[in-house]
This record gives sequence, C-alpha cells and structure tokens, in this order.
Amino acid sequence: MEIKFADKIKADMAAFVIDQDLRLPKAAESFDKASGGVLSQALSSARFTGKNGQILSLVMPEACDARRVILLGGGAREKRDRLTCEEIGGALVKAEAKSGYKKLAVYTDTAEEAAYIACGLKLAAYRFDTYFTKQKPEDLPSLEQAILICPDTAQAKDMFEGLGAAIDGTYFARDLMNEPPNILYPATFAHRLKALEAYGVEVEVLGEEDMHKLGMGSLLGVGQGSAKESKLVIMRWKGGPKTSKPVALVGKGVCFDTGGISIKPSSGMEDMRGDMGGAAAVSGTLLSLAKRKAKANVVGLVGLVENMPDGNSIRPGDILTSASGQTIEVQNTDAEGRLVLADVLWYAQKYEKPSAIVDLATLTGAVVVALGHYHAGLFSESDELAAALSKAGETTGERVWRLPLAREYDRLLKSKFADMRNIGGRTAGSITAAQFLKRFVDEGMPWVHLDIAGVAWVEGEKKSTDPSWASGYGPRLLDKWIADNYEPSTS
Repeated sequence: MEIKFADKIKADMAAFVIDQDLRLPKAAESFDKASGGVLSQALSSARFTGKNGQILSLVMPEACDARRVILLGGGAREKRDRLTCEEIGGALVKAEAKSGYKKLAVYTDTAEEAAYIACGLKLAAYRFDTYFTKQKPEDLPSLEQAILICPDTAQAKDMFEGLGAAIDGTYFARDLMNEPPNILYPATFAHRLKALEAYGVEVEVLGEEDMHKLGMGSLLGVGQGSAKESKLVIMRWKGGPKTSKPVALVGKGVCFDTGGISIKPSSGMEDMRGDMGGAAAVSGTLLSLAKRKAKANVVGLVGLVENMPDGNSIRPGDILTSASGQTIEVQNTDAEGRLVLADVLWYAQKYEKPSAIVDLATLTGAVVVALGHYHAGLFSESDELAAALSKAGETTGERVWRLPLAREYDRLLKSKFADMRNIGGRTAGSITAAQFLKRFVDEGMPWVHLDIAGVAWVEGEKKSTDPSWASGYGPRLLDKWIADNYEPSTS
C-alpha cells in the first residue's frame, strides 16, 4: 500500500479521528453538511464513544466527496501517543483493507499524528502470501493508497521517512521468518543479505572452511548434522566517523531447529522455521539504518545453521571447543542457539572491536513462561545499556524486561568433563542461557542479551499492527536505540 501526505485530496473513503468528547473535527464538517447531518446523527445515536480502537463506518450519499466515511475512536487527546496513533492506523487497515475501495484519505490535526498513524497503516498492511495460488479476489486487499491529510505535510513526510525505514526493516525481518525452511536455509539467507550491498552495506560471507580455520567448533558443531553448509555473515554500515568504534548486533540464525539428536516433539515443530528470529532482527536493522542513512557505525553478525538429526550430528556427551578456546560439554543438542552465539560473539569482539554488543535470539522457552508474548527478556550488567534499550522499547512498543544475572546461576553450568555444559537444569532456563553467553563476552565489554523467543512470533490475540505470523520484532527497537544513543542529535 502506497502512503502519501497532502493538505487536501478527494478519495473513495475519508477517515476522521474522534476524541472521547465526540466533537466532530472541523475537517469533517463539510462531509456532515453534504450528507444532511449523517455524521452528527451517528455520533449522537450510535454506540460509538470515541474509545481508542472503535470504528464506525458510514455509507455516504452521492453529494459527498467520499463514498464512505470512517470515524476512528482516538480516546482522550491528552493520552494519544505514538503507539495509540499506530493502533488507530492498524485498526483502520484491518477494517477497511478489503472494502472494495482503492483510495483512503485520513484527516489529522498534526504532523506527528499523521506520521504515527501512517506507521500503523504500513505495519498493518503487511502480507506474506507468496505461496498461495488460488486466492479469490475478495480475499485480496483492495486498498492501494492511503493519503494523510494534515496542516504541515513536509514535517509529516520527513518524520515518516525516518520511521518508515525501520518499518521496512520490520518487513524484511518478517519476510525472512515467514519463508519456509526449504526455501530459506543458510546459503539462501546469506544470498538475501548480499542484496543489502545495493543500499551501501558491506556484506562478507564466511563458509565452513573459513570458520574451521578460525576454530569455530561450537557453531560448526551445531550445523554438522545438516546437508546445508553453515554460514557466518558480517554486515557493516559505516555511517559515522571513521574513528568511531561500531556497535555490534549479533543474531542467532538457526534456519530450522529439529532439536538435533535431542529431537523436539513433532507437534509445533513447524514453528522452528522462526528460530532465526534474532538473525532476522539484525538483518532488518541493518536495512533500516542504510535506508535512512544513519550517522552511526554498526556491524551486524549472524550465525546461520540448521540443527538436524543425522549420523554426523553432535550427541549429548560430546565436547566442543569454541573459537575462544573454552570447551563445552553438550548435554542437550536442543540448546544449540547459545553454541552458535558463543562463536559469533567471539568473532565480533576479535575482528570488529565494537564499543558495545547486543545479541538477539529466540533462545529459550523459559522466557515465554516468564514474560509471555509482551516483553523480550533483557540480560545485562550494564545499567546504562539496559535503561537505554528499555526506553527505546517503550517508545516503539517493542518492549523489554530486565532479568537478573548472578554468580549463583553461573554455577549451574558446571560440567564434570569440560569448562562448562550447555544447559543449567530445569530452573531459571533463560538466566542460565544468558550466563552461558556471558562467558564469551570480554571483561568490561558493554553487552546486552535479548531473549526474543516470546515476541518473535505471537500466539493468540495479536495487535492490528502485527498481522503476520512473524512479528518482525527488533528493527524498530534497535533503530530507535541507535538513533538516540549513537547518532548526533538533530535538535
């Protein structure tokens, strides 16, 4: 769906945000007059209260400039923030995308409101229907264009261009996660990331021979049971001063996870196409930064593997030697994501020399039990990084919740045969996974681990701005965090 900004236009449908005081906006008065008071009558007699999320759709007479007028509940004006406006836009798309009309005009009072509603429209308009071959016309959206009407169109357009770049990254992350695993595996994932070079991102791809030379036995161990070659992709965006160290984003990219020899139950295993949600988030963020030409240096690193059961797969009891030299006793081959991240974290520090690291991974089911589908689990010893990411999460709606790291949990990783084991037992599964990763982060390196297993795809009731199986969590959060903390202020 195309999104534009204008100060006036004729369209098939016209939408107005209605406050809880139920006053008709000035821009709607001409529609009300031309219709003989249809809008005023609807507000006084219908069960429409202006509550946020409510929608009242009215068919208009021939005398009106629009065939349909939609009244959108905006709630109390003083409480209408970015996320509220996005929800308004999302609800509008959900209700009217298949209306049969092609052009929609949305009337707003401010440039900020217009830009944020436009974000909701775009997020909600996402579709992944690549593999449907027999869709009926009525199953397809008819809405082709949304025009935001506001007093300062230049300001609204500028705001949306920056925000929209992060949504483009969200689309990219959703696309990657939604692809079936026979289409998206390490080599094809890497090939898609090479396309980021068109936006100015430097992309380097390492194969198994390269990683063997680097001693990355932990990552390679996970992928050795698959017929698909494992890959490490390094994406560099150099938008800041040459002397500035980059921020490193590290993503778990298990393109399909059977659990390996410790095989998962068959029920629900198809969702393991999404076990590369961390890598998708990092990839989407790099696209976001490049599209808006971010004035920061950022490197994204994704370890891409498949975890398959095979005669050559790692077994419970095997001991792997990581690139850092630390040894790992594998007690459960389904705790594989941390094995991948261990070597990618080492590579990021040794070769990219970052100022800070954030890793993202669909790492544990335990974080879903703890936090459900509304927050990612955040682990860090840096109060500053944790606070900055929390703030960005509250702003964008991609929220995080800090969980503890402590020496007591670290002891649960003790092995009888190696430096550590890859699981910590039944309790505190998300925390022990984070403690495991911490062992591969250099002393003094600012680092955050985000466990996104509960937010990368969402079960049950979903927001209108999240219409896909894959949420695309991550790019909006990270883009905002980088803009606020690693780019020059524009104020």
